[in-house]
Amino acid sequence: MNAYYLQTEQMTVGYHGKPLIEKINLCLRRGEIMTLIGPNGSGKSTILKSIVRQLRPLGGVVRLEQVSLEELSPQAVAQKMSVLMTDRLQPELMTCREVAAAGRYPYTGKLGLLTQRDWEKVDEALALVHGSALADQAFTAISDGQRQRVLLARALCQEPEILVLDEPTSFLDIRYKLEILSTLKELVRQRQLAVVLSLHELDLAQRVSDLVVCVHNNAIERCGPPEAVFTSDYITTLYELTQGSYEPGYGSLELPRVQGAVKAFVIGGNGEGIGTYRRLQREGVPFVAGVLHENDVEFPAARALAVEVIAQKAFEPIGAAQYQQAMAWLERCERVFCCCETFGTMNEPNRWLKQAARERGKLVDWTEVPHGL
Repeated sequence: MNAYYLQTEQMTVGYHGKPLIEKINLCLRRGEIMTLIGPNGSGKSTILKSIVRQLRPLGGVVRLEQVSLEELSPQAVAQKMSVLMTDRLQPELMTCREVAAAGRYPYTGKLGLLTQRDWEKVDEALALVHGSALADQAFTAISDGQRQRVLLARALCQEPEILVLDEPTSFLDIRYKLEILSTLKELVRQRQLAVVLSLHELDLAQRVSDLVVCVHNNAIERCGPPEAVFTSDYITTLYELTQGSYEPGYGSLELPRVQGAVKAFVIGGNGEGIGTYRRLQREGVPFVAGVLHENDVEFPAARALAVEVIAQKAFEPIGAAQYQQAMAWLERCERVFCCCETFGTMNEPNRWLKQAARERGKLVDWTEVPHGL
């Protein structure tokens, strides 16, 4: 097993001599991504700033390859560690290539003159982040997502062994969020970089991270692989959720279910009912869902949003008891929505439910009720 590249030992962080989080012990190997998550104001950025020496730790030590940062010169640190914080850089009259080239400062000497090799490194970094086409454009004239890629190229120009990024996906649309994190993951694999970052997007943190560090209540509350951290109960505790729910299987959030007398019955399955569940929630309509197998892709959404879910054990055909329970609800409801066009041997009773709803004049679709029930 590779030795740890980054270690914090009993690190205490805070401001003006006042501790915020104490006894922080983190370990990261090259080729791994460590992500800090937690509520706003919990101290994620403070930890990152203390690791990169923007803030002086109040106690403890930060080591790179077993050597304390205090024993390394600023230049030596810059040749090992690149930092990308949330400050929004606005350089005037600089091209993207020139902004990226600023990352060569640990190698250029006092005069800051770039050699041919330096410029080759700049172009290589831009290519790595798919930014070569931006090279001659003014940095102030490109989009936020493109700027983030150029700034990542600037960080890579330092030829680092570890990258530290504070909310690198802030201000970005979904395309650029995925591009930035995919590029990071590719760099980690290809160059065996170590990466420490903070993220607000739990779904992305769950997918990109090798280790997740949870910052809460002035402490590192939990640290481990995503599958150990992203559980419904723990995320509810970490973010002190009082409304809605978190589904760890998909990294998704659902609004609270609508309570009250049930008005609608939804026949779903194979993921086709999720849109109807969410629309009923938006319309303020309490509903029952069924009959769903417990391993159906839409079962978590139904469980979160429906007043009741009539469930069948996985891999078994819908039984008589579940069918009778569904029929009882169907009789009581004003409207029935069937989201399935086809049925198989395992869910044939759902076809019978659809037919029963049609015979009773209750079967509708959303085109007939564009503004709710």
